[in-house]
Amino acid sequence: MSQPNEKVVDALFHDFDQADAPGAAVMVIRNGKPILAKGYGLADLEKKIPCTTDTNFRLASLTKQFTAMAVLLLAEQGKLSLEDRLPKFFPEFPQYGKTITIRHLLTHRSGLLDYEDHIPQGTTIPLSDRDVLFILQRQSKTDFLPGSQFHYSNSAYALLALLVENVSGRTFPAFLKERIFEPLGMTNTAAYVAGLSFVPNRAYGYASGRSGWELSDQSLTSAVLGDGGIYSSVADLFKWDQALYSEEFVSRI
Repeated sequence: MSQPNEKVVDALFHDFDQADAPGAAVMVIRNGKPILAKGYGLADLEKKIPCTTDTNFRLASLTKQFTAMAVLLLAEQGKLSLEDRLPKFFPEFPQYGKTITIRHLLTHRSGLLDYEDHIPQGTTIPLSDRDVLFILQRQSKTDFLPGSQFHYSNSAYALLALLVENVSGRTFPAFLKERIFEPLGMTNTAAYVAGLSFVPNRAYGYASGRSGWELSDQSLTSAVLGDGGIYSSVADLFKWDQALYSEEFVSRI
């Protein structure tokens, strides 16, 4: 099939394609070229702004691939080794982290506890990556011997974002913009920091309530950048996807 059946795709996204509902965007790529790209529903219910291929959605855990790339770019520069251990970059980290390496963090084999399970009761202000570090500093153990098991870890990627800042001397959003987003022409993509950065064409989050859709755009963990704080569009993600096949880009890793 050289061309996707648009009616089939429309049927898959039918629930999003409503005049008063949160929407979605989709792109189908074949042989390095988009063969179908369109939006469904609304990015902003209040302003009735439709979703398009340029609408920026919060990527959540898809952010982690960019965090990992940032670390690999620093490794390629010789500014760190994947075998470097946590205390080299966080000397204040407790003894239980002394054998955790950057490789362990990248590959979800660190054994770090899930910070979401240890957020102090009564917390109302969204956490930052540094807050995650503080939470982990108050722990006394890992879930398992670092390197011995796999367990998906948001905690590790929050630390990796801080590591990128420590090593590069740039903020995490600035490093991503300068080293990844701008070189690839991902002009609409950003690590979002409330009050400090702007996300163009942004889709907002909603939850189904008693009276219909209600704005529910941020949670306590939405401001943690390393594990989930990037916004991007399918149009920009296409550029990223294609760059991963490019020898010029890969040669820098």
